Amino acid sequence: MIHDYSFEDKVLLAVDCIIFGFDEEDLQILLIKRDFEPEKGNWSLMGGFLKKDEDLDQAANRILHHLTGINNVYMEQLYNFSKVNRDPAERTLSVAYYALINIVEHRQELTENYSAKWFKISDYPSLIFDHDQMVQKAIARLRYRTSTNPIGFELLPEKFTMRQLQKLYETILNEKLDKRNFINKIKSLDILVKLNEKDMVSSRKGSFLYKFDAKKYNAKVEEGFSFRL
Repeated sequence: MIHDYSFEDKVLLAVDCIIFGFDEEDLQILLIKRDFEPEKGNWSLMGGFLKKDEDLDQAANRILHHLTGINNVYMEQLYNFSKVNRDPAERTLSVAYYALINIVEHRQELTENYSAKWFKISDYPSLIFDHDQMVQKAIARLRYRTSTNPIGFELLPEKFTMRQLQKLYETILNEKLDKRNFINKIKSLDILVKLNEKDMVSSRKGSFLYKFDAKKYNAKVEEGFSFRL
């Protein structure tokens, strides 16, 4: 017996992106004001709808590029949200992704060309529908991932100080870390390259700059290395 799909309910599938950035002091989230009803004029995550000819990852990358102009950033599927009345306009399921962006490289183009705004994760406005719930799940996932994988480096400039790295982890984990223990732990992982350059802004003597060595990290993973902070 051939099943006729025409009798099945049709629903929309949305893709919403939680975009995190780091400005050397605070973890931030990128938001836009919704420009159509319902909830027109209220703050929202960036999102869109799945097309017939694409998979979810393709949709997430297309939507991110369309709304920010950015390609090739770290992005991970987070969770699906399917409460019946989550969108008052139409029966809509949403698959949420989170992305990590280097604010230093993209802040100006995002705010000037795409009318987006960065907010501290500790102080962002109430969001439409169930987007606040999406953000909280994304924060929890980010905290777990950064303690088991070196994805936090996606939020930093290519060259960074140890202070910047520690501040990043403190703001993600929402806890103060002991400087000496943190530095010793990071150095013991042996996945950074210390440069013969200094950041002269942070102190009179300057602070040495470092780079994440992805090739070395990947080689260590193949040998059974496990990233833990």
